[in-house]
Amino acid sequence: MVKCSCDFKYLLFAAAAAFIYIQMRLFATQSEYADRLAAAMESENRCMSQMRLLIDQISMQQGRIVALEEEKKRQDQECRQLRALIQDLERKGLEKIIDQVQVPVAAVVVMACNRADYLERTIKSILKYQSSLASKYPLFVSQDGEDPHVRSKALSYNQLTYMQHLDYEPVHTDRPGELIAYYKIARHYKWALDQLFYKHNFNRVIILEDDMEIAPDFFEYFGAAASLLDNDKSIMAVSSWNDNGQKQFVQDPYALYRSDFFPGLGWMLSKSTWDELSPRWPKAYWDDWLRLKENHKGRQFIRPEVCRTYNFGEHGSSFGQFFKQYLEPIKLNDVKVDWQSMNLSYLTEEKYTKHFASMVKNARPVYGTDAVFKASNIDGDVRVQYKNQLDFERIARQFGIFEEWKDGVPRTAYKGVVVFRYKTTRRVFIVGPESLQQLGIEHA
Repeated sequence: MVKCSCDFKYLLFAAAAAFIYIQMRLFATQSEYADRLAAAMESENRCMSQMRLLIDQISMQQGRIVALEEEKKRQDQECRQLRALIQDLERKGLEKIIDQVQVPVAAVVVMACNRADYLERTIKSILKYQSSLASKYPLFVSQDGEDPHVRSKALSYNQLTYMQHLDYEPVHTDRPGELIAYYKIARHYKWALDQLFYKHNFNRVIILEDDMEIAPDFFEYFGAAASLLDNDKSIMAVSSWNDNGQKQFVQDPYALYRSDFFPGLGWMLSKSTWDELSPRWPKAYWDDWLRLKENHKGRQFIRPEVCRTYNFGEHGSSFGQFFKQYLEPIKLNDVKVDWQSMNLSYLTEEKYTKHFASMVKNARPVYGTDAVFKASNIDGDVRVQYKNQLDFERIARQFGIFEEWKDGVPRTAYKGVVVFRYKTTRRVFIVGPESLQQLGIEHA
């Protein structure tokens, strides 16, 4: 009986120990789950906080996007208003300047960019002689870019029509180190001439730059040459410039010449020629491009002995190249020539070769290395023969004229002959190895 009681007590102790152990395990498990639950709740709270932060950031970005869209809409509206203003100014300018009864001889366009002081000087020079002829020669200023001073200066003149060329396309030069300015200039020229020939439908355009003054008979000169340009398809353009027009090399304000070298610097072009050039217009160096034989195709250019434009642009894209030596000493014509009474038929293709050949043939040949000295001691015209480009450059250097060639043609040359005055009315003809043959001169 005592033994049973003891066994029962042991069983109770064992059951109690098992119960206590189970309770302790349950408590430990509950504590572990409670810790995990707390950690999970803390992690959830962090996630919710980060989510709210992201939502706030997204809201801010959406606000910025909306603001940018509104700004773009505002800028687009301003651009539309600006374009409308420019179109209105062009329309009003044309209505004001062009007499609907009179067909203009040529539009005159000044190519400008960022030199407001130069542009003002150019416009004043033009208006001095253009005002009485405004219906015949409507004046335009074409600005490349957004310089506010140039735009303001151009718009301050009621006597002209303002055009603005805005080009945001990146420039990719063909060779490293090239100036992008020459590429932008070529783009501007094409755009402006397309506008004048195709939008405004002019038959001829006179192109000037924003660093030029003009002679008193500038417009009469181009007016007289317009019929030559129209009727003689061997003439590609008419220029007011002579590269060898320095004071010591010119005398006769009435003398005009044909040249195989494009002079530029104040020149008149016809719509029919632009129809040919516009689709092939180069990316850069447009003036040298026009001097290539493949582009002028044997056609020639009319140029005066005494310049009808003066280039004062010491500072520009070319950094004043040649300015002191060749541009600053140029003589600007100051004689009011009555071009309408002049017979210019000698400049037509069928007459000019004989006309020029007779002058060359009658010039006295000068031989030897001291050509300048010999020419100075002869009263009449003289001619000096050169053998090749190096020989020409040597002779040109002695006299002080331009030495440069382009595509085998010296500046101002006709049939390889460069002519200029030398200190008096005496003419000097520097004659190429094949010039006499090309001019039909034998045994001279």
